[in-house]
Amino acid sequence: MKELSRMIQSLPESGIRKLQDAAREVPDCIRLETGEPNFITPEYICEAAKKAMDDGFTKYTPVPGIKTLREALAKDFTERLGKEVKISEIVVTGGACMALEAALGSIGNPGDEVLVPDPSWPVYEMQVMSLGMTPVPYVMPAANGFEPKRENIEPFITDKTKAIMVNTPSNPTGAVFSEETVRMIMELAEKYDLYVISDEIYDFLIYEGKHCSLKALDKDGRVILISGASKKYAMTGWRIGYLIASEKIIALVNQMMVAMMGNATAVAQKAVEAAITGPQDFVGFSIKDYKARRDAAAAIFQEEQVGFSYPHGAFYMMVDISCCGMDSEEFALKLLAEEHVGVAPGGTFGKSTSQMIRISCGTEMDNLCEGVRRLCRFIKKYTK
Repeated sequence: MKELSRMIQSLPESGIRKLQDAAREVPDCIRLETGEPNFITPEYICEAAKKAMDDGFTKYTPVPGIKTLREALAKDFTERLGKEVKISEIVVTGGACMALEAALGSIGNPGDEVLVPDPSWPVYEMQVMSLGMTPVPYVMPAANGFEPKRENIEPFITDKTKAIMVNTPSNPTGAVFSEETVRMIMELAEKYDLYVISDEIYDFLIYEGKHCSLKALDKDGRVILISGASKKYAMTGWRIGYLIASEKIIALVNQMMVAMMGNATAVAQKAVEAAITGPQDFVGFSIKDYKARRDAAAAIFQEEQVGFSYPHGAFYMMVDISCCGMDSEEFALKLLAEEHVGVAPGGTFGKSTSQMIRISCGTEMDNLCEGVRRLCRFIKKYTK
């Protein structure tokens, strides 16, 4: 038979998926490798979906999403960004992952370069490559709290650079970029005429400081904001994301949506509309609970004298394993086999974190603390 896609076969394997698959084969495994809330979707959201089904709201919707949901999103983001967001600047997608793909596909051409954070969610690199573009990593130094400095970015900008991808609060580090850092990135984008793809899906989950949106500083429509319902409302399986951009970019995103999906699931759109317009008690509760988990995990690491990064947002923590003499994937697989704890290998997020692993505080408190204790025990066992 004829050759299959060389491009897709060349994509790097996600170390997170590899560990997830391995962890599923360990029945009593404590799952700290997956970035997913352990909470169940709030009842009022599920009820809205049931009502939509009962009402027969199960057909195609407009490509950019139902008007009432986009109106709710426009109102929400206008208030949060401090600048007007129109419904004509919003597209609802099948998850934030699809929003990222649509954003890249709408601005890029084969051969373009895209600056990608190191460390970052590995899907960024995969999506850039799958569209025939070249990912160029820029390091976010651990010594600077995983925030990039100008000298970490500017030297890598060339005539081929089309865009820079940004993620704050960060997966995998939990870093929350300062206003100074955000303004520096915007200055570079304006100086070199770059698009900015800003993944802000964790913007609600801040423990200290405040979230500074790059879209709030957008003067000329170069910023594409990516977000979604998955993390905020414990709706990972519902697959609803959203993208905010200039109307010129939105027109191309809609074309991408026609090719990829047509429209996001009708019933899920109604559920997210209810999530945004309904009571926000769950969001406040979950933030407090995630913070308590972060504090508990940090206390164990400090007590056991194990190196880790202290996150100020999202629900991830990076742990130093450089003392163990293993690469991060070997470490993660050995930890899973011996201690029945799943973690994400740091190397999958970038070369700069190849001697770290990531844990998720999306796991409930007791399992999280037990998993962290086992992790510390394992690190001490193999410290050289």
